[in-house]
Amino acid sequence: MEVFGPLVWVVVAVIVLIGVATMPFTVKQQTNAVIERFGKFAWTARPGLNFKLPFIEHVATRISLKVQQLIVEVETKTKDDVFVKLFVAVQFRVIEGHAADSYYKLASHVEQIKSFVLDVVRAQVPAMPLDEVFVKKDDVGKAVKKELDEAMRLYGFEIPNALVTDVVPDANVKAAMNEIQTQTRLQVAAAAKGEAAKILVVKHAEAEAESKKLQGQGIANQRRAIIDGLRESVEAFKQGIPEVEPQDVFQLVLLTQFFDVVKGVGESAGAKVIFMPYTPGGIADIASQIRNSVIAGNEAVTADTAMLHAKAHAGTQKIVQSGDF
Repeated sequence: MEVFGPLVWVVVAVIVLIGVATMPFTVKQQTNAVIERFGKFAWTARPGLNFKLPFIEHVATRISLKVQQLIVEVETKTKDDVFVKLFVAVQFRVIEGHAADSYYKLASHVEQIKSFVLDVVRAQVPAMPLDEVFVKKDDVGKAVKKELDEAMRLYGFEIPNALVTDVVPDANVKAAMNEIQTQTRLQVAAAAKGEAAKILVVKHAEAEAESKKLQGQGIANQRRAIIDGLRESVEAFKQGIPEVEPQDVFQLVLLTQFFDVVKGVGESAGAKVIFMPYTPGGIADIASQIRNSVIAGNEAVTADTAMLHAKAHAGTQKIVQSGDF
């Protein structure tokens, strides 16, 4: 009996030392520790040095309070019957002081979050056309955050943010959308090209019209100079030989011009075969034709002027007779 006495005290001392050694424990920053006593939740240990009852209390789990991110892929269809995939980044964390709720109330918080995200997204997106989904993806993220935050607070979680990071339509839909944009750009380019061609045609026509105008002015000035030259030639000839009639002088000058024209036609590199009278008598006929044409033109102008004056006078008489004045 005396032998067992010291042994008992040794065993007790070892147990006490083990218990004292297991009492203190530390919890890292942004972490909570869940303490159980005989399998039942006892208390939550916060960051720093903590002490638990030896042998009857133990650390069940350590829960991080850091913000975590979960990417949820959701496939749904839009209002215009286009299937799309949305990638939702859910940022969540355990609320400080609610570590026990997050540990005991949910078997898998990840699956719970996925279920809520799928439910909210599939309620929002089918009410929007595809183009609106791209424009209002932030609104979808806000709806996910609101619904998810309210639901997950019951389990000790909060949702700082929920972001729709990408909207991916079916490959065929993407190809069709790209083709629509390509054709739209081609239409704009074709319209611009047509407008440029129109401007070039208009400018060319304006330049041609201006060229014709200047060319006509040049021809008129040339003919005026020829007439002035002929007049001076006739007057100079009359001063040298007074007994010659002006008509004879004109025919002589016209014959000289005729020979100059024939010479120019013959010397031209691209000359064509031209049949025309080549006798002095033919020159007289040409002169007679020119003279007759000028006289007939003057008579026609005089007759038209007289007719206009007559109509104007008749109109004036009619107005006076009607008493308008």
